[in-house]
Amino acid sequence: MSLDSTYRSLDGLSVGDALGAQFFIVGRSLRALIAGNPPAGPWEWTDDTEMACNLVTELRDHGSVDQDRLAALFADRCEPYRGYGAGAFTILHKIRKGVPWRDAAGAAFNGQGSCGNGAAMRVAPLGVFFADDLDKVVEQATVSAEVTHLHPEGVTSAVAVARAAAIAATFRPRPRDFIDQVLDGLPKGFTLQGIRRARALIGKSVAEAAYELGNGSRVTAQDTVPFAMWVAATYLDDYPSAIVSCVEAGGDVDTTAAIVGGIVAVRGEVPERWLRSREPLPDWAVAGQ
Repeated sequence: MSLDSTYRSLDGLSVGDALGAQFFIVGRSLRALIAGNPPAGPWEWTDDTEMACNLVTELRDHGSVDQDRLAALFADRCEPYRGYGAGAFTILHKIRKGVPWRDAAGAAFNGQGSCGNGAAMRVAPLGVFFADDLDKVVEQATVSAEVTHLHPEGVTSAVAVARAAAIAATFRPRPRDFIDQVLDGLPKGFTLQGIRRARALIGKSVAEAAYELGNGSRVTAQDTVPFAMWVAATYLDDYPSAIVSCVEAGGDVDTTAAIVGGIVAVRGEVPERWLRSREPLPDWAVAGQ
């Protein structure tokens, strides 16, 4: 898959992240957004976008993920004011101080590793980059996730999102078929169970789907990715409706919108007005830099 398509996914991810984050601000109107009147820009992006930019530059510059190199990028470019969770910041701070990434990531949550949504929120462009080889998608998504998320649910969530982005980039499946292809080969666990429930909820309302699947408010992969898969499957060709659905569901809106945006942008066009409203990406992340 072309680097252009990878950057389309990054644009979709970052716009979703930045617009979603606007709805943590008091006074933002879902009704106005639905009517085509989003908040005035610029929309500042969060850690979701910063980490995705690091991942894309790793792929752009080297063609695959080296865990030591990626861990160093994440740690060196971590700007705490971007909204990193305490767990992620602790891991990256340790790496910056010289702790090997596997030790830093493995120590999270009393040695269980993190099952947060950080690996999933940044990975969609990787799925697009390797979209012609689903085995490579799984392998590279796993490698990219382990740098910060060693819990099996954290890794599985990244694989699911990367597969979803690759499938969106290469096929035109119906919603249930899309989810079936995402599920293919995923290991057993809560994330798998949630995505299976998402398949059964195709055709239901956003409120019903969020109620049954979660909306990311628990900040875990298994509470975030199943709903994101439902939204992506439902609105695979309609980027604005996909992002509006994430906003409507509430919860961890910037993260669900980032995950969904990175998937759907390869099929449904990101509105130019929204792109202009998003804070510019870092100079080092821009294509060709």
